[in-house]
Amino acid sequence: MTPAIYLEKGREKSLKRRHPWVFSRGIKKIEGKPSLGETADVFAHDGTWLAKAAYSPHSQIRARIWSFENQEIDLDFFVQRIQQAQVLRQDIIERDGLTGYRLIAAESDGLPGITVDKYQDYLVCQLLSAGAEYQKDTLTRALLKVFPDHYIYERSDVAVRKKEGLSERIGVLHGEEPPESVVIEENGIKISVNIKAGHKTGFYLDQRDSRQQAIKYCKDKEVLNCFSYTGGFGLYALKGEAKRVINADVSQPALDMAKHNAEINQFDISKKRAVFLNADVFKLLREYRDQGTKFDVVIMDPPKFAESKAQLNGACRGYKDINMLAMQILRTGGTLLTYSCSGLMDQVLFQKIIADAAVDAGRQVKFVERFEQAADHPTDTAYPEGFYLKGFACKVI
Repeated sequence: MTPAIYLEKGREKSLKRRHPWVFSRGIKKIEGKPSLGETADVFAHDGTWLAKAAYSPHSQIRARIWSFENQEIDLDFFVQRIQQAQVLRQDIIERDGLTGYRLIAAESDGLPGITVDKYQDYLVCQLLSAGAEYQKDTLTRALLKVFPDHYIYERSDVAVRKKEGLSERIGVLHGEEPPESVVIEENGIKISVNIKAGHKTGFYLDQRDSRQQAIKYCKDKEVLNCFSYTGGFGLYALKGEAKRVINADVSQPALDMAKHNAEINQFDISKKRAVFLNADVFKLLREYRDQGTKFDVVIMDPPKFAESKAQLNGACRGYKDINMLAMQILRTGGTLLTYSCSGLMDQVLFQKIIADAAVDAGRQVKFVERFEQAADHPTDTAYPEGFYLKGFACKVI
């Protein structure tokens, strides 16, 4: 018998709008003894059937919806969802010449807690929910039905799994270990990706559209690319005929990969046209300010500063500090390209932080363009939490 979750009166409203989460406080009772990640039927308080969901006893999100249709959550279900996701992205893949892209964006693609990125013939899975873990074998088989002859690798080395009662995992799900680097292509640029040890699943695919938009600000400009990682924005700046690009990051292996990426694209990096600088960005910005060093373009793409609501105030201070410093080292008329990937920070708040940074920097700043995550990272209308990456192009006067 399938376990059953009954909601408190009134708690079915969000599900009727197809939001995919059921919080613990919204549950009246549970019939049966569902195991970690097992599929359960969800009912309204009056017994009306609502959805199929994965049960997670350790999380405040006690159930994540698989389907609002009364269907089996089986191999055919996962094959259908994967095929739908691929079709949704097909025009983007062809338009941008992609051999690396996000195939499954979790709840936004109707597969809560499941992220799958495709790098050439490697499918890299990140499973963040109890339901995703429970369905791992079925998901793997479904991926192989849609993408036969592909390798499947798991990168579930994320601390948030602890909230679901899960340990971190990494390793082969099908096929063989990935090589040290897999070269993907986007918008005509080649990028080496370290699937086994790189950030996230290996690369920041979500910034692809912003990287492409950055090109138009870089021609004949001196560019400082902060938190450069493996040089994504720097590669596009070089493609956009920047006079000089300094890629600054605290990780030497990331900088080594950034240099390699510049070389495989055959960009001229002689005579210090491209610099790969191992430095703490916070300290580096202060040094440049104190030395009076100026740039035409500063790209500010830091890692996530807020993992929880408790960290949001500290994140606001961090974003304000780095953007203030960036404004202080820009020449008059220079461009600040600044981003936040913290989902807890909405676009309005981020814009306010930039405005406050401008006051403290003593600079007049104009917002001239807005950015968001790349098109293969969609946001479902019923799940606004899927929108997390925001950015601005600012002119500093």
